[in-house]
Amino acid sequence: MGWITAEQALHVLQVRPQTLYAQVSRHAIRSRPDPADPRRSLYHAQDVQQQAARRAGRRRDQAIAAATIRWGDPVLDTGLSTVSQGRLCFRGRDAVAWSHSATLEEVAELLWQARPAWPPATPPCRPAPAAPALTRALQALAERAAHDPATLGAQADTLAPQAASVLMTVAEALMGDTPAPAPGHPLHLRLARQWGCPQAAELIRQALVLLADHELNASTFATRVTASTGAALSACVLSGLATLSGPLHGGAVARVQALVDTALAHGAEAALAPALQSGRLYPAFGHPLYPEGDVRAQALLASLMAASGRLPPGFAELQALALQRAGEHPTVDFALAALARHHGWPADGPFTVFALSRCVGWLAHAIEQVQQGALIRPRARYVGPPLVKSPEASEPRDTDPKPRPVSRWHP
Repeated sequence: MGWITAEQALHVLQVRPQTLYAQVSRHAIRSRPDPADPRRSLYHAQDVQQQAARRAGRRRDQAIAAATIRWGDPVLDTGLSTVSQGRLCFRGRDAVAWSHSATLEEVAELLWQARPAWPPATPPCRPAPAAPALTRALQALAERAAHDPATLGAQADTLAPQAASVLMTVAEALMGDTPAPAPGHPLHLRLARQWGCPQAAELIRQALVLLADHELNASTFATRVTASTGAALSACVLSGLATLSGPLHGGAVARVQALVDTALAHGAEAALAPALQSGRLYPAFGHPLYPEGDVRAQALLASLMAASGRLPPGFAELQALALQRAGEHPTVDFALAALARHHGWPADGPFTVFALSRCVGWLAHAIEQVQQGALIRPRARYVGPPLVKSPEASEPRDTDPKPRPVSRWHP
């Protein structure tokens, strides 16, 4: 789990209790009351491990690089979004507070630092309508990526219109050929109309805003790597979308839905039993960046409760049990699954919301990476079999093609 006891923390740190408490007071290690015993405290395991590594003097270059790959220290500069002290902010603006009124298009204008025209998408290749939304979006982006201009050396004022065009391509591919209710209508209204649930338009809007960007997650990192090569914006988004499709990222909502189905069939205790016994909860609960709970999930679940007065069957039981037994709160994947179940979204509805929303962030990161103008090319630490020595290595060869001058003093 993400939290450990004081005894476990002291064992990892190899320090006295006073030192642990001092690190907590300096906010170097996060703490929270133990749900099983409020008189005791729990300590954030990742914070403890990082402090232990620093204390042991193991924060060499290799150790730092290895730690940063998995929820570690920041590795890239960005002015787009950050998670700090349990808050998600877009360019310094609190995302949760803004989600009560903003649209995805307004988030795009903030993150891109531009107000582009919003053209209708016209992808050259239109897959069969029966194809899944992910298939349609991947094909549409691949078709564009083969022809769109590279971003290497592009000026900032040319990138925002391209970004708007790519976003509309993704929107049309994910939603099919359903036209907007009227010219200029925002994307959340188009989704609500497409799914036949106009009453869900406000929740869709809020979800689109909250999911637009989230620091350097896996799909965003893939997008930035692609952008660092000077590839087209459509190619950058294609990289992000392919990464998002994995079950540990954008596909996590499907696992949450399966968990809820198990809870409905056999009870919440049986559904969570394997995870509780192994000490690793499902993607539905616990987020390393939000020890006190994923603020995006909190906002969406609060809006759903305000609109309907309850969560869909199975969700409340799982939420209560995970908090009671593990002290973990639901993630945004849990909230998306709850919204989809309550409003009867199609099976790929949560992924559509996630992908359409995050496309705005991917494009913002691609633009920022292009402006930074640096190739992302880390090194790998080789841990394979010993290298075989080349037979020629023992006989040095003269590889200089130029003839050497002959000294006149040579006999």
